[in-house]
Amino acid sequence: MKLVSWNVNGLRSCMKKGFSDFFAQADADLFAIQETKMQPDQLDDSMSFDGYFRYMNSAERKGYSGTMVYAKKEPLQVIYDIDGDTTKEGRVITLEYPDFWFVCAYVPNSKEQLARLDYRMEWEGYLKAHLLKLDQTKPVIYTGDLNVAHEEIDIKNPASNHHNAGFSDEERAKMTELLAAGFTDTFRHLYPDAVKYSWWSYRFKARERNAGWRIDYFLVSNRIAGNVKDSLIYDTVTGSDHCPVGLQIEF
Repeated sequence: MKLVSWNVNGLRSCMKKGFSDFFAQADADLFAIQETKMQPDQLDDSMSFDGYFRYMNSAERKGYSGTMVYAKKEPLQVIYDIDGDTTKEGRVITLEYPDFWFVCAYVPNSKEQLARLDYRMEWEGYLKAHLLKLDQTKPVIYTGDLNVAHEEIDIKNPASNHHNAGFSDEERAKMTELLAAGFTDTFRHLYPDAVKYSWWSYRFKARERNAGWRIDYFLVSNRIAGNVKDSLIYDTVTGSDHCPVGLQIEF
């Protein structure tokens, strides 16, 4: 199976910057999208792809957040959102398949001065509970923009970003806790010393200088980590301030 995830920073905008070409080239069995920034009534024919089912979770606030999944095979069920989170920001879609659960998430940004850190910490608790509940019945593949660079190797400038959103001690600790609860960071598992990033600020020519962060992930339940054949970061693909990430796995 080939899986892809991409924070497109506005699907309508990304459609004008080569999204369809990459989608066709990727030929993924499951293609997860974060930050669609759109409502269902804004979908058009260009966002329908032959051979794919489409599932969408929009934020109540227009032009904000939102997730979507394209799937070649129809899932057994689809679950929108997670228990405990009442913000209606369209952040999670869960698909059930015979051999696994697939979870696409757009984790909240803690914002400047960590203004939203308390909410982020609460949300992380809901998300962890959701994943562990799923994991009791079958293994989980969890992907998306997780809005955290877990280790210093995952960020170009760790010292100057130490207390910034996405690299605070609190956020990094939550990722550590999640991994300790039974999940594997597939890219770091396969490539312990690799330096690759998935997000670059639009400011200061960050992408040209490769001053980036690795904040987009594929995590899997530990018991299927051996099924993973590759974990990919498509860092040459443009169209968003994030690049796509991918997973190749066999069942």
